[in-house]
Amino acid sequence: MFDLTVFNILKNIWPMILIFTVILSSIRIVYLLMHEEKFVFYKELMTLGFVIYVMCLFHVVTFQDVSWSSSNFIPFQEMFRYRIFSEMFFRNVVGNMIMFMPYGFFISYFLKLKQKSIILGLSLLVSCTIESTQYLIGRVFDVDDILLNILGGLLGYGVYRLVEYIQARLPLFLKNQFFYNTIAIFVIVFILIYLYKVLGVGFYNV
Repeated sequence: MFDLTVFNILKNIWPMILIFTVILSSIRIVYLLMHEEKFVFYKELMTLGFVIYVMCLFHVVTFQDVSWSSSNFIPFQEMFRYRIFSEMFFRNVVGNMIMFMPYGFFISYFLKLKQKSIILGLSLLVSCTIESTQYLIGRVFDVDDILLNILGGLLGYGVYRLVEYIQARLPLFLKNQFFYNTIAIFVIVFILIYLYKVLGVGFYNV
């Protein structure tokens, strides 16, 4: 089911991702060259990854099919309506948490957050904005989505703090840009292989 979700998102927005990647990357590289600033691959990749994540998030919250649901203003009503481990449970409960985990991680990384109260507040603000916008454009508002998004944001913050904890305990010879860039390259290769598998199989079966 997760592969299908990824495929449906990428099938619709890969042209936008490609164009934005070329535009932003080319402008950024020219800027660094003009100002003689150092190019740090893994840091630039994190910034680009956040932009791509925001585009995917925008697509999910504005174009995803919601014909199976309706607006809910009562906390916990929707999330406890589904049978645990059912398809709807993973789609509406687990999915909403996973959707906001990258947000919590990216924001914590860029702001170097030490207090989870900040990511809680930011997740609340963004999630309320998303749900309110959905309601205004004729889609559905679900207060449970806000609660699950906040939890996802906090989980993303937890992942960031875990990475920070591991990073602080790495041997000194591994605390350098070459090591981090190498990890970033491996991550890209893994993502490309996964996307090839998802899109290749997906398009073949369309």
